[in-house]
Amino acid sequence: KQWYQRRVRASVHCGLWVTKPGGSYVQVGYGKAEINFPIVAVGIREIDIYGIFRYANCYPAALKLVESGVVNVKKLITHRFPLAEAVKAFELTKAGTGVKVLIDCDK
Repeated sequence: KQWYQRRVRASVHCGLWVTKPGGSYVQVGYGKAEINFPIVAVGIREIDIYGIFRYANCYPAALKLVESGVVNVKKLITHRFPLAEAVKAFELTKAGTGVKVLIDCDK
């Protein structure tokens, strides 16, 4: 559970730091009830923060954004492993390394 909470906190921090100045950060779902985050950086960079609890009714819009090329989800995949190295992929994920780790079952 602790590695999960560290990963959620790291994801929030990463998301806030990569949001462009004047941009919007959307927190989907929830992790720990309270976390620390760089409030001064958020204020100086004038980032809007929104929260959404459920994914209901979001999939069609999200799929359109990916399909149209507005959102490039391929950049989120930081590591790829063949199925034979699945244990290594899980160990990497548990260590909190990478954003999305892909296990390719076709290789």
